Amino acid sequence: MIEFYVFTLFPQALTSFLKEGLLGRAVEQNKLKIELIDFRNYGLGPHRKVDDTPFGGGAGMVLRPEPIIEALRATESRLGRRLHRVLLSPQGKPFTQAKAQELSRLSRPLGLITGRYEGFDERIRHFVDEEISLGDFVLLGGEVPAMALIEAVGRLGQAVIGNEDSLKEESFQRSLLEYPQYTKPQDFEGRSVPPVLLSGHHGEIEKWRLNEAIKRTKERRPDLFQAYIKENQAKG
Repeated sequence: MIEFYVFTLFPQALTSFLKEGLLGRAVEQNKLKIELIDFRNYGLGPHRKVDDTPFGGGAGMVLRPEPIIEALRATESRLGRRLHRVLLSPQGKPFTQAKAQELSRLSRPLGLITGRYEGFDERIRHFVDEEISLGDFVLLGGEVPAMALIEAVGRLGQAVIGNEDSLKEESFQRSLLEYPQYTKPQDFEGRSVPPVLLSGHHGEIEKWRLNEAIKRTKERRPDLFQAYIKENQAKG
């Protein structure tokens, strides 16, 4: 079972998300564990202070190290295990499907640290195992990246997705985007389902799907297409 411990100032921002769909069902059925930890509970003084002005001046407030590190240590002490500590930050390595698969195979629970305000005190980075970024853009906080990571990694857990073939054929599994999908009606406003999908010839359907995936990847993601070419050259 994959376990997530999310350290956040706004646990309510994730609560409803984690109750919906397959993720919510997996949590109810104990196939996933997701716990939200409000690190303001570890803040300083009577007002539970978690941030302060930056040394050297500048706009905004910076998250202090003490509340976050204390929350991490208290959680690990309670669990009797060390978390794989992930700092969600624009400065981290880009999140990919390969990284999602890697995280899903870890033996340790995942501890996701989300930020707010102008960022983290630099010293927090010395207490984490890795930093992950959702992309080259800036958000108000780390809750949205945490939700994305939980969904991408959590869905790879055992029995979370009912049909395991869905995981094998989806985008990025072979450095290819997924092939086009069609359902009823057979004709919609003059646009028809490709005849091969109605043929019942499974070999031809698979060939069509691979060709369409290659074509789509080459057109939309030439970077992925080059990776696909290199992978196939390495296989000989």
